[in-house]
Amino acid sequence: MSKTPYDSHLDKTPANYQPLTPLTFLERSASVHPDHVAVIHGRQRFTYAQLYERSRRLASALAWLGIQQGDTVSVMLPNVPPMLEAHFGVPMTGAVLHSINTRLDAAIVAFQLDHAESKVLIYDREFSATVKAAIDLCRVKPRLVEYDDPEFPQVGERMSPVEYEDFIKRGFAGYKWRMPADEWDAISLNYTSGTTGNPKGVVYHHRGAHLMCYANIVSAQMSRHSVYLWTLPMFHCNGWCFPWTVTAAAGTHVCLRWVRAGAIFEAMAEHGVTHLCGAPVVMSAMLNATANEVRPLPRRVQFITAAAPPPEAVLSRMEQAGFDVTHVYGLTETYGPATVNEWKGEWDALDPSGRAVRKARQGVRYAALEGLTVMNPETMEVVPSDGATLGEVMFRGNIVMKGYLKNPAATDEAFAGGWFHSGDLGVLHSDGYIQLKDRSKDIIISGGENISSIEVEDVLYKHPLIAACAVVAKPDERWGETPCAFIEVKPGAELLASDVIAWCRVRRCRRPRPAKSRNSACARWQRRFDARGEAH
Repeated sequence: MSKTPYDSHLDKTPANYQPLTPLTFLERSASVHPDHVAVIHGRQRFTYAQLYERSRRLASALAWLGIQQGDTVSVMLPNVPPMLEAHFGVPMTGAVLHSINTRLDAAIVAFQLDHAESKVLIYDREFSATVKAAIDLCRVKPRLVEYDDPEFPQVGERMSPVEYEDFIKRGFAGYKWRMPADEWDAISLNYTSGTTGNPKGVVYHHRGAHLMCYANIVSAQMSRHSVYLWTLPMFHCNGWCFPWTVTAAAGTHVCLRWVRAGAIFEAMAEHGVTHLCGAPVVMSAMLNATANEVRPLPRRVQFITAAAPPPEAVLSRMEQAGFDVTHVYGLTETYGPATVNEWKGEWDALDPSGRAVRKARQGVRYAALEGLTVMNPETMEVVPSDGATLGEVMFRGNIVMKGYLKNPAATDEAFAGGWFHSGDLGVLHSDGYIQLKDRSKDIIISGGENISSIEVEDVLYKHPLIAACAVVAKPDERWGETPCAFIEVKPGAELLASDVIAWCRVRRCRRPRPAKSRNSACARWQRRFDARGEAH
């Protein structure tokens, strides 16, 4: 390829090119706002200058242990200050941060430690029993560092003679941390759920994490010094990259060790919380809080929610309770949220039910994502924009993972055709907004007919006495499998199974239209939907 005049002698130099990384956000906030409160945890307060120093001390202490470029440092921590510090201190050494889901059992933890070849494991004393069992099972034997939370002391056997606070005191406060040599370098490792086998290790790079911060700030409508409450686990997709995002905005991280309705309302009232993230179950917990737990909100609060589409009834109640809900959607492979329900002004004129219907859509691509669509996964053709034809949701862009660690076959399959295949079934509306219908693996196939668990859950959530529900497949001798709903009723309410069945029977789901190709997987799913009888 011949060079143009714009290429000749106009090269990358240190003066005009630096690798993108979220690590620079902490350095900047500590420089510009050194005395602003960065972290609140119980009675603890850390300014940005202190957060930067503690993160560098952690990096220095890890380097003293021999941690270097490409090594893996694992953490098993709740939403506490060391978890925030690990998001900066670990990659400051060139190492990769591996955050472990604190709800996992010892066998899965051991698998992840082995697969990641972890050199160090920093864990909370609350999980010492699980860690002990995992270390007994795994092949690698990482160095152990235990965090004993001074605000919420934990009982149980001490596993490691090295306590976190003592460990970072070994580090140098002025540690000269390293910029990544290449923004494509790995910054973190997150494992999928592994519901159909061993979990896959999803690798993020510095560039994607950096770009996600800008997109999060725009989509969550954050401003300088926003106050963010940590209801979303930081181990989940690196907290959707909000540990770096809030820091970029020089905001305040309000740590929350356990997600409880009373603690959430207390934190919002006392610290002036402006933003929080969480699944619909968090919203349900807040909406069903007792009178003693609820505190008046000093302002309207931005609530960013993902996971299953929020039921219309829950969205309406959240709006009435003082929360502006933004619905996002993504996967572990897309750094967390990669789509946002971009709200349009004309939708304000709709009635509450109409607004809730619009809010339940997964929306349009994130500002940092280059491509989002719904395709037939076999022909790779975009489905009609009719809001009815099923296809697979596909992504491409800078906030899609590098790939699966040590799993080239799964990586190639996920990126077939130049797009990331989500495995989620959805439709494309005429305005370009996508809407999920179900996970392909979660579709309930009953007697040859496909039933969407999401659609059934949405109907159930409209019942005034239902607080929470989950619909799964139950084995059935005649039909192969049938839907089974697990229902939590609101406090003091009584509900019979017959009442629930009657409620569902008179509320039917919209039937999708056939896909273009009769031989495609989408077409086969579509025909099963079309075979659905009036009894459903």
